[in-house]
Amino acid sequence: MNRTEFVVATAIILFVAFCMGWFANWLLHRFTRVSKSDVDELERMSQELHDAEETRDQAITYLQQREAELTNQLAQSEAERSAAMEGLRDARYESEELRAYVERMSQGKS
Repeated sequence: MNRTEFVVATAIILFVAFCMGWFANWLLHRFTRVSKSDVDELERMSQELHDAEETRDQAITYLQQREAELTNQLAQSEAERSAAMEGLRDARYESEELRAYVERMSQGKS
């Protein structure tokens, strides 16, 4: 094999290797390409996720507001209950005093 044949053979081998590499790259991109419908589906899913997150945030805000309202109502109810219990305690004490006074008066008249 002389020098010219060696150069031609090497050129042919390099050209075939280049063609095989290009073909492999083309096949790879052909099979891994994302279709328009896949992109549309991903966009739709991302929009639904965004909407769901907004809804979740609104629900959390509503629940926090409702919890604050209920906590306030509970505190008011406890204050009213405490006042009512204090009033009842005073009324019982006063009724016991009146009962004792009436008993003393009835014993004194007898």
